[in-house]
Amino acid sequence: MNLSNAKNPPLYRLPEVVIQGSGIYLPSKVLTNHDLEKMVNTTDEWITERTGIKERRIAGEKETPSEMGAMAAMMALQNAGLTAEDLDMIIVATTTPDTIFPSTACYIQHKIGARTIPSFDIQAACSGFIYGFILASHFIACRSARHILLIGAEKLSAIVNWEDRNTCVLFGDGAGALIISPGENSPDQLSFDIGADGSQWQILYIPAGGSKLPLTAQNINHKLHFLHMVGKKVFKLAIDSMEQSLTRCIEKAGISAEHIACIIPHQANLRIIEALSERLGIPGEKFFVNMEKYGNTSSACIPIAFHEAVASQRIKEGDIVLFVSFGAGITWGSVLFRYKAKA
Repeated sequence: MNLSNAKNPPLYRLPEVVIQGSGIYLPSKVLTNHDLEKMVNTTDEWITERTGIKERRIAGEKETPSEMGAMAAMMALQNAGLTAEDLDMIIVATTTPDTIFPSTACYIQHKIGARTIPSFDIQAACSGFIYGFILASHFIACRSARHILLIGAEKLSAIVNWEDRNTCVLFGDGAGALIISPGENSPDQLSFDIGADGSQWQILYIPAGGSKLPLTAQNINHKLHFLHMVGKKVFKLAIDSMEQSLTRCIEKAGISAEHIACIIPHQANLRIIEALSERLGIPGEKFFVNMEKYGNTSSACIPIAFHEAVASQRIKEGDIVLFVSFGAGITWGSVLFRYKAKA
C-alpha cells in the first residue's frame, strides 16, 4: 500500500519554532491489568505480552477533556513563564470532546481566563496532536500568532466498551499541552509529513453518535456508541504508515536517523514500536516509551511523553526530536525539529 501524499510531494519545511513550556494532567485513578482481570476475560500476562501496557489512568466524572486540558495548559504556561493573557490562539486535538459543540478549546479558553482569541478543535484521531503542531507552526511562520497553546486531551474511557477485552485494555485518559512560539531565523528548520487514507475508515471508528447515525436507545443497546476496531488491520497499517511517514520526514529534513536524539512515537502498542525499530534499523533506545503507565491516550500520548522526556533529561536543549503517529481515518503524521525551549 502506497501511503505517500502525492507522486511528487512538496518539500514540507517551516521556519524554526520553540517550545516555551509543556504541561500534563493525569487522573489519579489507576486501572491495572490485575484490575482488568476482574472485569473481563483477560490476564496481566496476556495484556503485557501483546501490548506492553501494565496500567492506565481513568478520569472521574468531573475530569472532562476540557478540565484535564485546562490543568495541563496552566502547567505549561507556568513552565513557560507566561500567562493566559499572553496567548494568541488555542488549538485542541481530541477525539472525545466535552460536547459536539461548542469546541473543547472554547471551554478551555474560559477555564484558564484567556482573552477572546481564536480557539478551536481539530480531529485527526491519534494523529491529531501532530496535525495541530504543524498547523500551529504555520500560524507562527506567517506571523499570525506569537504564542499558541496546543493541547491533546482525551477521555477514552467514555467511548470504550468495557466488556470487550480486545479494546478496553488499550486505552487511558489524560492531557498534555505545549506552548509553541517563534524562534530565531536559522537553518534549523523542522520538516513534517502528514496524510490520510479515508478508504480505511472502517477499521477503527465509532458507528453511532454523529449525524449519520444519531444516538437512540436501540443503537446504544447494540453498543454502537463505543469504539470498534479491526485489530489485525490496525496493527499492520500502523506499522506501515508510521514507517513510511517517518522515513519521508527524515528525507525532507536532509538528515539521517543517526542525528535524531529521541523519537516519540504514538503510544499504542509496544510491538508496533519494536517493529519500527527493526524495520528502520534505529536502535530501540532512541524511542521514548511510557505506555506501560498510561496506555493509549490518543492525541494526548505525544505531549504527555514529550513532557516526561524533557523532565527526565531524555531530551535536552538542542536535541533533534521526531514525533510520529497513526490514527483512525486512517491518518498519519510525523514532525522533526530541533528542541529549543527559549525564544
